[in-house]
Amino acid sequence: MNRVANRQTPARRGPASRSTESEGLVRFRKVLDLELRRGCDDGAVIGGIDRFLSIAKQDKGVISLINAAPSLGKPYAEMTAAQRTAWLRSLLATKPSTAKTASSTRPARASGRADSGPEIVTPAPASSDPLDAPVTVVKGVKGVLQAKLAKLSVRSVRDLLYLFPNRHNDFANVRPIAELEPDEEQTALVSVWSATKVRLGRREGTQAVVGDDTGTMRVVWFNQPYLADQLKTNDRIVLAGKVTLFNRLKTMESPEWERLQSDDLTHTGRLVPVYPLTQGLSQRVLRRAVKEAVDRFSAFVREPLPADLRQRHQLLGLREALRQMHYPESAEKHEIARRRIAFEELLRVQLAVLERRLAWEEGRAPAFALDGVLEVYRSGLPFALTGAQERVLTEIVSDIQTTRPMARLLQGDVGSGKTAVAGAALVIAAFNGYQGALMAPTEILAEQHHRTLSKLIGGLALRGPSNEHRQLRVELLTGSMTARAKREVAEAVATGQIDVVVGTHALIQEGISFRRLGLAVVDEQHRFGVMQRAALRERIVDHVSSGPNPGLEADASAARPRTPHLLVMSATPIPRTLALTFFGDLDVSVIDEMPPGRLPVSTRWVGPDERAEAYGFVREQVQQGRQVFIVCPLIDESPALQTRSATQEYERLARHVFPELRLGLLHGRMAARDKEAVLQSFRRGELDILVATTVIEVGIDIPNATVMVIEGADRFGLAQMHQLRGRVGRGAGQSFCLLLSDDPSEGARARLQLLEELSDGFALAEADLRLRGPGDYFGTRQSGLPEFQAADFSDVKLIESARQEAMALLKADPGLRQPEHALLAASVAKAKRTVTGEVS
Repeated sequence: MNRVANRQTPARRGPASRSTESEGLVRFRKVLDLELRRGCDDGAVIGGIDRFLSIAKQDKGVISLINAAPSLGKPYAEMTAAQRTAWLRSLLATKPSTAKTASSTRPARASGRADSGPEIVTPAPASSDPLDAPVTVVKGVKGVLQAKLAKLSVRSVRDLLYLFPNRHNDFANVRPIAELEPDEEQTALVSVWSATKVRLGRREGTQAVVGDDTGTMRVVWFNQPYLADQLKTNDRIVLAGKVTLFNRLKTMESPEWERLQSDDLTHTGRLVPVYPLTQGLSQRVLRRAVKEAVDRFSAFVREPLPADLRQRHQLLGLREALRQMHYPESAEKHEIARRRIAFEELLRVQLAVLERRLAWEEGRAPAFALDGVLEVYRSGLPFALTGAQERVLTEIVSDIQTTRPMARLLQGDVGSGKTAVAGAALVIAAFNGYQGALMAPTEILAEQHHRTLSKLIGGLALRGPSNEHRQLRVELLTGSMTARAKREVAEAVATGQIDVVVGTHALIQEGISFRRLGLAVVDEQHRFGVMQRAALRERIVDHVSSGPNPGLEADASAARPRTPHLLVMSATPIPRTLALTFFGDLDVSVIDEMPPGRLPVSTRWVGPDERAEAYGFVREQVQQGRQVFIVCPLIDESPALQTRSATQEYERLARHVFPELRLGLLHGRMAARDKEAVLQSFRRGELDILVATTVIEVGIDIPNATVMVIEGADRFGLAQMHQLRGRVGRGAGQSFCLLLSDDPSEGARARLQLLEELSDGFALAEADLRLRGPGDYFGTRQSGLPEFQAADFSDVKLIESARQEAMALLKADPGLRQPEHALLAASVAKAKRTVTGEVS
């Protein structure tokens, strides 16, 4: 008897029979019904309907419903609103069935194979695009190779096509050793004569002697002693790198290298790709798979950029660009292809952030009047604002005097006075009868802001609704406060008794509502988690729209939602190219001037043989009445990482190095009350040295602390070390930063040298971006930034061109609804899912 897999009796629609449907199918119907009620805007679920369909098809009930319904035909994101409506209504009216599919979706049988009965039906893929097919459809990609490719994040044909080479071996321009020129990037084809492990500086490495018919050359690889075992005598290898002279002998230091296979010589006369690899995957195998994908599937690549746009910017078609990225005819053709791919990557992100900006500007914010408020604020300051502070304050004031919601990024180096500028804006909001909120990522930073603002604006007199005078009220709200204290603050915020509330993410949690929120200030926003950033703007608007908010009524003619002004602050200097790309939805103001009297922090890298000298310097500074920070990269010791931890270092220093001094310990796992107690002790001068993790990176302002010692400095990025260095140098005297690193790699040494030489945060930021790329710039991959495969942040002109084109496209076609923009709109939707929250 034949057996048909997964045969079910179709369930009748209606209340009585809906209970027989699977949970997944019920949820599936609810989402589609919501999408229909939303007007088919592809926004019922995060990621869009296409992605939802691909996930939902794991449920057999959903598969049976889709199999019985009319075919989608093309991706949902590419359909018109009318097509989406028709398809959704048809699908919701369909009864689930599995009867239809056995013959129509069954794969063809191999010739001569016996028919052993009906086969299990494989559901159709979520997308009809061949590029979305699993990578296993590429010839030769199965099992083990599939698993290795997955480690490179290659799971579909599209992923393989966009796995671009790190570089190309120029077999068309291989030079003999005798013709290699110093200080140039060149390729040589040589034989290995010997390879041995040697001591190079403080670490082991590999030294090889190689040669060809014209001479010999020395090659060294730092920190890679294992290469001595991999390189065998008489191996033919390709070397690519810069040539130097060492004792008059030509030398390559840490070049890229590859063992030459016999059939690789067929590539002579062309540029051969060198791809990123994972353990157990060879260039030869990966090249074969990529070439198969390019030859077989590039014809299916659809062009998302309109013809007139490509013509304006002289861009290659996408199919040709992909071919030239892998197997370029020349270096010039490769650069033209890279520029084409890069332009599209940048355009996608620009469209995503600019659409977000347009959505923000649809709101209606309160227009604040000045009425002498700034004069009152300035007169109460214990210092005069710098010229840069006055300039950016003018920019902010210009924004908040209109009903167009401000969305501005305020940048300033450590200690440049951003809080004083934000304080002025918060005072203006309060004098106009509105509330202000300042949100920080950590309790330490929130508490520091609360102290600063309480001093700057807490004593100012406000005029109440009945012309009575009262003092401007600043309060703190954090997660570690008692339930009663939090409740009291929340009630005072809701009734409008608090003018400025400072806090952590507790400010945007459920149960907190503002009576009249007019200005939201977010500090160090990139330090919030991805999901917190994604919710930030929505929650800010919710707090305005959901509660009573007299004086900020919705615009009746345009139905504009009530929206507060938004000011985002960052003490991590953001390079101009990064600001243009990911912060394109924000206007940018920069405080590029430090308060008078501030001296640059003297910075020096300290090697392992100079550690005793560094400790002696610390002791001298303490004896002169100064205080010291010692920062470690870890809380506890890690067997996987050979670096000093805060807890072990605290014990060692207190017992063996500084037994006569007063030491304290501070790290993120301590209770909030204990952290505050340690900080207060240090602030009052009861501790000489504070051993800490990077929990002190922001929010600590202790002018008497003049020495920053960074342990394991090679494990920090430039931006983070600059932030740590900014914890000292806040007084009138000279401050110092000691970078302790026992055995830094070549790249880490370059970072430490830059920090020694540069004190300007923006110059360091540009260098850090070049060294690490945008994904790691803020010190963590959770920053929500997409990975670019071709875009180069040094190409300011291309970034600006993409931004101008994005603005023109959205002006001509808001929402990208025209048919010629359908593919581009779909790719922008994907970019929106990648670029998260405030980091836009």
